[in-house]
Amino acid sequence: MNVQTHSVEIGGKTMTFETGRLALQAQGAVLVTYDDMSVLGTGMMSKGARGGCDFFPLVVDFEMKYYASGKIKGSRFMKREGRASDQAILCARMIDRPIRPMFPKNTRNEVQIICTLLQTDGERSPAMVGLNASSIACQLAGMPLDDAIGAVRVGMKEDGSLYVDPSYDEADNGRLDLLVAGTEDAITMVESGSDLLTNEEMIKALEFAHAEVKKICKAQKEFVGKFEIEKKELVLAETNPLAEELVAKNISEADFASITGTTKKEVKGHMHVLEEKLLAACAEKIENDEVSKKDLMYFFEKGFDKVMRAKVFAKQERLDGRKPDEVRPIHVEVGLFPRVHGSALFQRGETQALTMATVGGPSDEMIVDNAEQGEFRSRYMHHYNFPPYSVGEIRMMRGPGRREIGHGTLAERALERMIPTKEEDDFPYTLRLVSEILTCNGSSSMAAVCGSTLSLMDAGIKIKRPISGIAMGLLMNSADDYHILTDIQAAEDFGGDMDFKVTGDDKGITALQLDIKVKGLKIELLAEALEKAQTGRTFILNEMLEVIEAPREDMNDFAPRVDAFKINPDYIRVVIGKGGETIQGLTAKYGVEISIEDDGLVMITAVDQAAGKAARADIEAMTYEPSLGDEFEGTVKNIMDFGAFVEYLPGKEALVHISEIAEERVEQVSDYLKEGQVIKVKYLGADKMGRVKLTMKGLDQ
Repeated sequence: MNVQTHSVEIGGKTMTFETGRLALQAQGAVLVTYDDMSVLGTGMMSKGARGGCDFFPLVVDFEMKYYASGKIKGSRFMKREGRASDQAILCARMIDRPIRPMFPKNTRNEVQIICTLLQTDGERSPAMVGLNASSIACQLAGMPLDDAIGAVRVGMKEDGSLYVDPSYDEADNGRLDLLVAGTEDAITMVESGSDLLTNEEMIKALEFAHAEVKKICKAQKEFVGKFEIEKKELVLAETNPLAEELVAKNISEADFASITGTTKKEVKGHMHVLEEKLLAACAEKIENDEVSKKDLMYFFEKGFDKVMRAKVFAKQERLDGRKPDEVRPIHVEVGLFPRVHGSALFQRGETQALTMATVGGPSDEMIVDNAEQGEFRSRYMHHYNFPPYSVGEIRMMRGPGRREIGHGTLAERALERMIPTKEEDDFPYTLRLVSEILTCNGSSSMAAVCGSTLSLMDAGIKIKRPISGIAMGLLMNSADDYHILTDIQAAEDFGGDMDFKVTGDDKGITALQLDIKVKGLKIELLAEALEKAQTGRTFILNEMLEVIEAPREDMNDFAPRVDAFKINPDYIRVVIGKGGETIQGLTAKYGVEISIEDDGLVMITAVDQAAGKAARADIEAMTYEPSLGDEFEGTVKNIMDFGAFVEYLPGKEALVHISEIAEERVEQVSDYLKEGQVIKVKYLGADKMGRVKLTMKGLDQ
């Protein structure tokens, strides 16, 4: 072994890179340790191209191991790690997004990056460490990355001070959870959730993060510089020069400029006319195998993108006729389906999101078991669905993919800090939102954010602030020659240089997600994009509030209500009963759900309010602490020689001694009482052993 290490101090803690000890047959392997977290990153790159592939085949996997946090998987039947958790998928996406642009767009070598979490205290996200490990592994493997990528996670305290690597608890309760990746020169990826930060506060955080990123990038280069690494040869997509020549000869810039339309159908219609013209002109050469349809379409699309971009620079006019800062037409409806607790249709241009809100009780919380944090609960969920018909395609539906999970998490993050809390706002409900993307022409995740706000307000949920979202694009010729686009559609996403999603209200930011196709962006450009995004999302928010200006006063009649009240914790076992018999009986009897916490908080979830009140009355009776002289109607349960046991409160029995049955002397209890008989009794207190005493004397039976 030839073990080499290098260290750098980041945020007051030491980050160490080590290679030469683990994964010796991987082309590139590094163990990155930061505080109590260790991630093994490996990188592999094929010599040849992947056959029949028309995209860069980069695959990133993040393996979260239960042993890393000293845990065994909770399932009774499957202890091996199985399908990647949502957290692992999100970490893998955060690695893929900044590394992919570091390769030429037409790379066809297969590249695989695998990060394995080997050690963690379970209190912090491993994404930062994994991203740094991935960058180093690729460099050690000799991959032709344009530059080293560093990553850092930043938090913000209530006083506005910034710090590196917040814990999960600090991120949830602080003002900011920010992950930034970049090179020494610029930022390449941003992922954040925040509590209505201003643009100025966010820029300050990005600058703070980038200062740490620069230190990490420098340390990576110093470490990799210790080795003699043979650069691997890139295999680029082959292009046919004749195809480029034929496209230029048969399709003019004026032809490409004529491709316009406010809908995909219009744009595609114009494109198909030109495509048919091109294929007809080249039919003989296609038949003679001098050129293929695929070759021609490659240069046709490049020509279209070039003219689309040039039109913005020359005329300030976009594909659908909009100005760079113009938002597409907006259509909003709420309350579409009365039996659904909350429903909203948000449409911007052709992108259409139908978002449904479902209100549940405490028992509906999602229990998450992952390798890092172990078991925890989630009371606010957002699920995003992207069926193939939304883009006019046919494909197999095999459950949510990485994109759906990523977009759903972004929309969830945009609103989770706006949801009323169980403790401070007395809101013990569980909320699940589902966004069905019915039609898509770009920015569907931001449509899901807007739909979430609308459906929550329609459901009568008193959110702290209504939130909207917008996707910003970029067309860049140089650092000084660029246009920022507001509310990008699909063609501007595919043919542009940036997808910058920003959510918030008219003053503050709740979530950011930045992906770019260029090598990095300066802080000044991001600041300008944030300003334009604030203008755009304020416009969208005002359009939403024209339809529903505030949450409805009451929740939907079909939504359950949670009645929360406290009992003495000593009586929890009484309410639960032996083996859960009592609480299960109440649940079945009244058709409600009952949750009890260790501090004695009882929560009854019921759609039928009368049933909920009846269940509460029974529980209050079970847990009632009587005072001397209190009178009850009880039921005789057992006849004994010395008296009778009477159930005077639900689940509570006490003895009426033979001497307390009547004013006169009683010889036989059975002469006065029978099992099942309802009688009146008075509470006489308890003896030294805590046994309750009851009497029938002095009461009209």
